Amino acid sequence: MIMDIQLNDILTMKKPHPCGEKRWQVLRTGADFRLRCLGCGHEIMVPRFKAEKNIRSISKSENSSTDSSGSR
Repeated sequence: MIMDIQLNDILTMKKPHPCGEKRWQVLRTGADFRLRCLGCGHEIMVPRFKAEKNIRSISKSENSSTDSSGSR
């Protein structure tokens, strides 16, 4: 089962990062995820299946489709 995870979504994981933060921002999706810790800013690459197994919740970002409306 593939979850619908988009760029800039905030993932709350089951276990905290060593800095104590459980929330990560999605920087890249695909077979691997690039995630940034919202506590200390550390970035990691993790396989999709491993990340999806450890996700507790997903907070959807405000997509930039409203930002690129091109009102000139």
